[in-house]
This record gives sequence, structure tokens and C-alpha cells, in this order.
Amino acid sequence: MQTNIHPKFEQRSDIDEAESILRSCVHCGFCNATCPTYQELGDERDGPRGRIYLLKQFLETGEITEASQTHLDRCLTCRSCETTCPSGVQYGRLIDIGRDVMEEQLDRPFRQKAMRWALRKVLPYPVRFTPLLRLGQVFKPLLPGALKAKVPEYQKALPWPATRQPRRMLTLAGCAQSAATPNTNASAARVLDRLGVSLVEAPKAGCCGAVSYHLAAHDEGLEFMRRNIDAWWPEIEAGAEAIVISASGCGAMVQDYGALLSDDPEYAEKAARVSALAKDLSEVLLPEDLTKLQPAESPLKTAVHCPCTQQHALKLTGTVKRILTQAGIPLAETTDDHLCCGSAGTYSILQPEMSQTLLGNKLKALTGDNPDQIVTANIGCQMHLATRSDVPVRHWIELLDEQAH
Repeated sequence: MQTNIHPKFEQRSDIDEAESILRSCVHCGFCNATCPTYQELGDERDGPRGRIYLLKQFLETGEITEASQTHLDRCLTCRSCETTCPSGVQYGRLIDIGRDVMEEQLDRPFRQKAMRWALRKVLPYPVRFTPLLRLGQVFKPLLPGALKAKVPEYQKALPWPATRQPRRMLTLAGCAQSAATPNTNASAARVLDRLGVSLVEAPKAGCCGAVSYHLAAHDEGLEFMRRNIDAWWPEIEAGAEAIVISASGCGAMVQDYGALLSDDPEYAEKAARVSALAKDLSEVLLPEDLTKLQPAESPLKTAVHCPCTQQHALKLTGTVKRILTQAGIPLAETTDDHLCCGSAGTYSILQPEMSQTLLGNKLKALTGDNPDQIVTANIGCQMHLATRSDVPVRHWIELLDEQAH
């Protein structure tokens, strides 16, 4: 694809990267075959190829319309298109850059700006998000149906094992997960302790930066990344074996720290080290001896949901299924595993109509074999699926924790 970037964008540090990605597209359209929004709407502008053309036009003319903004907003950034692109187009990176430029050039209506600002100022901060969540849980019976469904049940935190093992790994507490499902990391710590690994949280580490970064507040997102690096660095220097991340959305972002901070003279080297150490929880458990976690009694038939971030960004399709199979858990048959559930970070809030359509499709694909429960690997997907699921939705590590104790 030939490009001619508008002069007013030439001073941006990321514009050469965007232009390189644009040039790598060969217009084949294979991406549309795996794009959830294109499959639903059938509009070229709501598929990756069309959005690439919209971004190309914008970066060449310097002008963007509200209609184009709408089509770009509808993108889930699920990156399913990347898995079917024969040219290796880094679409997720391109749309992040394009959205950041777009926010500078085109003002949004007040309501949209207020919603996006509120999400950035509440979700990444447990000290702000937790009281609001607890308030919602207290008054959940009085809430209207749609809002009630979004409030997860209160989860009493399980105890963590003592830090006693010869192997030591860090983990990310995260923002929403630490408040909504604290037992995810607690269960991970308990399972890993049984396998000879102590899991510890760095108290000053927080949001991975994804909320801000994907809402086109790049500087804000990068600052979250730097804070986490600072919080983890003493443990890394002390010999931490890995940074284990139990939310695949956060894991995908942390593995990008090295690339996103590569131009930062103070943090580039540290960020690269952090990205190299960052591991999805399934990556850590898969090589371990899981025979210690065999069930004492017949477990429930389980449908496995593989989040987009785990399969398309982290390239870990099937790892959770292999782990659960090794641990003796019977799996239900599922279909359309490559399609997004509609959670996609803040997408379910900002694009509720499309999100609900995709959620209905995903639940149908997950429950065709009548499972007793659904498990997933990402907090956002877990909460989103639970809003309409007729069977319990949990993080997969909780199943192994129950078998290990």
C-alpha cells in the first residue's frame, strides 16, 4: 500500500511505525473473515481492511469525520484479524496509534468524553473502584435489571500461603480483578505453592495501563507502565523467576511494555526485561507436574472460553484446555472459539449494543454441549459472560485450587 503521510503528523514519534504497518497491507480481505463486527454488520468500514483504509485516508489528508470515528470505535481490538493475515499486518498496533491521533484531531460529544474520562479515572484505581463496587453489591437487589447483571457477587478472599518455596514469582494484582475477583490470584498462589513456587504481589503495582492506553490516553497509560516497572524492579533484581499474570488482557499489555517504552531512555531496558519475564498463568503451569492436582471425585463438565487476548495477542490457544485435561477435568465441546465475547476491556460499556450481540453469540457457542460451568482466563470476559450465562462462570485456576486442597 502506497502512503503519503500529511505533514502535520510527521513529527509524531510513532508515525513511521504506523506508515510501515499501512504499507504492509495487501488488501486481500482475509481479515474480514474472522472479524466479529464485519461478520455482524457486513460493512467494509466495520472490518479491518476498511478501517485500515479509513486510517490511511485520515493520516494522508489530516481530516477525520464522525462517521469514520464511529467505525473505528466499533473495533474490538480483539486482533482476530492478525491471526488470518498472510502479510503479518500489526493491526492492533495501527489502530492504537490511529485512535490516539484521532482523539487529538476530532472532538467528541460531551457525553462520550465524560464516559471515557470516568472509565480512565475509576477502573484503573482499586481505591476508587472498590467502594463503588461494594456499594453496587449492597444495593444490587434494588438495581434495574441491566445494571444488576453487571454487578458481580461479593467474593470473600481466600487466604494466601506463606512465602516459603525455593522458587519465587511475581504477580500483578491488577485493578478491577483485585476488587471483583480477588480469589483469582489467591487460587493461583495456592496452586503454585503446591507445585513449589511462591507467588507474591508487589504492593505498589497497579493497573497494567491498558484501560488508558486503549482509550487513546497514551501518556497516561505509559505512566502506569513505568509505575509497575518501578514496583517490580526490586523483586526482579532479587531474582524473581517470572511475572505471572492471571488476566490475559493485562498479560498482553505487559508483554508490550518493551515495545511501547523502547524510546524511553530511562525505562527502555527495564521495560524489555519486564516483558521478557511476563508470563500468562497457563504458560507457567503447563510444564509443571499436574498429576498432583488430579480430582478426588468426578468434576463438573466444563466449557473453556479462550479470551481474544490469550489466543490472538499472546498466541496461547489451547493451553488452558491442555492443562485442565491433564488435571482430569472433562471438557465440553465448543464452537467459534476464535470469535470475541464482546467484553474487550471497556467496549461492553462504550458499545453496548454490539457487545450484547457478540455476547449472545458467544454464550450459544459455549453452551451447545450443556456444560455445568464455564471457565475463562480474563477478568473482563469473566464478568461479561456472567451477566447472561445460565451456568456459573469462573477463572480456570479456581478449579485447580479446589482440587489441590
